Amino acid sequence: MPVELGVPSSTDGAAVHALIAACPPLDTNSMYCNLLQCSHFAGTSAIARDAEGVLGFVSGYRPPAQPDVLFVWQVAVAPRGRGQRLAGRLIEDILGRPECRRVRFIETTITADNEASWALFRSIARRGNAELHHAPHFERDEHFLGSHATEHLVRIGPFPTDSGDSNA
Repeated sequence: MPVELGVPSSTDGAAVHALIAACPPLDTNSMYCNLLQCSHFAGTSAIARDAEGVLGFVSGYRPPAQPDVLFVWQVAVAPRGRGQRLAGRLIEDILGRPECRRVRFIETTITADNEASWALFRSIARRGNAELHHAPHFERDEHFLGSHATEHLVRIGPFPTDSGDSNA
């Protein structure tokens, strides 16, 4: 089955919500949050579809104070889509868009035990010939009141940027 990558729309929100719920240990957000990811953040998010429906989703945004950063919020790939480098392809799709022509760094947060995410982001750093740095960011006790593992801030870059106009 061919896989189509593209920009999500608000009508994808419910399917994205179901995909994330089917991909433990991902944290589920409200369906409303997924609707916002697929509409307000569509330009910095990507969706993959095949004949069976939504196969993968990456949500991201450019923090207002850091326009040269793509923060990858969440990555979800259905079991039938794994082993195809789909998550990396979705992130590459986002980085290739006009909204991201000035992006020099990718940031995300990952718990220490999330081996799949560490492998993905190490692969992105390798493929981009970029450095990967990480440090504890949102800590179990200080930020999550003991209810969630510490999230490490991962920063990859710098990547070269497009030398086009500065109105991005």
